[in-house]
Amino acid sequence: MFRAISGMLLTCGLLLAAPACAQERTMRLHDGPAPGSQDWAFPERIEVSGPERIVHNVRDPEISVYPADPAKANGTAAIVLPGGGLRILSVGDDTQALIERLNAQGITAILLKYRLLQIDPDAPPAAPPPGDPPKVQIVNGNANPARGNPALDEVLAFATDDAERAMRYVRAHAGEWGVDPQRIGMIGTSAGGGVAFGALLGGDPSVRPAFIVSNFGPALQDVAVGGDAPPLFLAVDAHHGPVTDGIVALHQIWAAARAPVELHVYDVPARDMTVALWGDRLFAWLGEQGFMGAAGEHAR
Repeated sequence: MFRAISGMLLTCGLLLAAPACAQERTMRLHDGPAPGSQDWAFPERIEVSGPERIVHNVRDPEISVYPADPAKANGTAAIVLPGGGLRILSVGDDTQALIERLNAQGITAILLKYRLLQIDPDAPPAAPPPGDPPKVQIVNGNANPARGNPALDEVLAFATDDAERAMRYVRAHAGEWGVDPQRIGMIGTSAGGGVAFGALLGGDPSVRPAFIVSNFGPALQDVAVGGDAPPLFLAVDAHHGPVTDGIVALHQIWAAARAPVELHVYDVPARDMTVALWGDRLFAWLGEQGFMGAAGEHAR
């Protein structure tokens, strides 16, 4: 059974278990309440069940920094964006394993807690609609299943703003953490991948990720990129409906632009789509793209 915790920051003991959080530092992205969500009514809360952490009703974004061991650090960093359909953040063993693998490879990890759709904790769970869900038409790489939903459109904009602000913050403080500001990418799972693409597609060069890794996280808006698009690594389970279709569409868009892209489709259930499955190839790919060399070396 889940145990609920309300009104608390995502501190080390709540967000991730030791040893991943031994050197974790958490910073809010706004000095005060985040603009636009300052009047949201429902408090942030976390449900805890063993290794699982389910975060609800985020209204003040934060980053938690997990620096690589200085003896291994290579100057690369990755902003990690958990998934949860913009309604929750699912943070637990899989996220911890990813951060530990990043650190082991000399990569500093920055976990982003971004804003979510407000959901009344006292409301009964919504019943799923009857029948099969409608097929999502993938247009221009956009696999958003809730296009035109004002509430989700708003929270996607807020989450994207949080990702952009996180990138600016990390780049501004990169020197303090032994990070090259030109070697900061994003790794998103599920909706977190959609948020990462949003940060890229906003067009602001100051928040452009150096690379994007999307683990079954399709774009949630129309996509248009050129040959200078950042390197993209895609992983998805083969039978995930519009998610799989959206990921494949992103590969086609990057390939058509002759931008660096790699796609892996696995015949496994979504729960097995973790760094244990695709991590070895990811780190080899990052090396091929120039992100695993010694600090001070430039990625291509």
